[in-house]
Amino acid sequence: MRTVTLTKGVPDFREGQVSFDEDGHLERGDTPTVMNPNDEPALRASLQAKVRNGGTASVMSMGPPGYGDVLREAMESVYADDLYLLSDREMAAADTWATAITVATGIQNMDEEPDLVFAGFKTADGETGHTGPQTAWCLDWPLVTHVVALDVDTEAGTLRAKRLVEGDADEIETVEAPLPAFVVTDPEFEPSYRRAEHRLTHKDLREETRQRAGEHEDHMTVWDHSDLNLDPDFIGLDGSPTIVSGVDPIPKAPAERDATMVDPSDPEEMAGVVDEMSRFAGGD
Repeated sequence: MRTVTLTKGVPDFREGQVSFDEDGHLERGDTPTVMNPNDEPALRASLQAKVRNGGTASVMSMGPPGYGDVLREAMESVYADDLYLLSDREMAAADTWATAITVATGIQNMDEEPDLVFAGFKTADGETGHTGPQTAWCLDWPLVTHVVALDVDTEAGTLRAKRLVEGDADEIETVEAPLPAFVVTDPEFEPSYRRAEHRLTHKDLREETRQRAGEHEDHMTVWDHSDLNLDPDFIGLDGSPTIVSGVDPIPKAPAERDATMVDPSDPEEMAGVVDEMSRFAGGD
């Protein structure tokens, strides 16, 4: 079985150094980037599928060359076998629709069609939740969203999933879909390893990936728009119907507490720390 997990680099707003061009587009190459935290449930779901069913796990992202570090972080999370980065200037400033077209084409360009593609429910910068469903639409695959638990029957070629239903009250419904399928995980997703053999496999994969992640560039394939035979008029900024009316820069949050640096090798300074903490331990 083969899975692909989609991930994205998002601005590290904690640094307060988000850069925009004069048209209000985010300049990702000049902005500190971290892996989208909302992709973590998708990575956990992909890892569960690999541990339980074997096969190959891949991670794919679209972005500038610096996203290699984001993919390395994802590789460490999902114990991925290989990485795919879709990257060139023609793909820049894409909205969710142009991104979905590019990512779906990247998936179709792989040497083996995946059985499952996982995505997080939204990004920390865009907050739309559109890219996953739009990519599934481009692939013309079954889409299951808000997944909190799943099982794969490789022999029957089906996915059985529990998904969260938002209504007057939270409800869980169970659905079944044929493979290949597209899964958008809910933040409530938690992997389950019921068998001892699964837990042992999980441990073995962790050790293997530590070595692989240290040389992640050797396991990364980079494709530009020409590799994917994509028309520049339908990707990137030119292929994006979304119009940005304005952008308000996010200022760096002011520090709310003062910090005192302490040298742990200095007995007097450490004694001061103990004295300071002792009064709280006494209930004051």
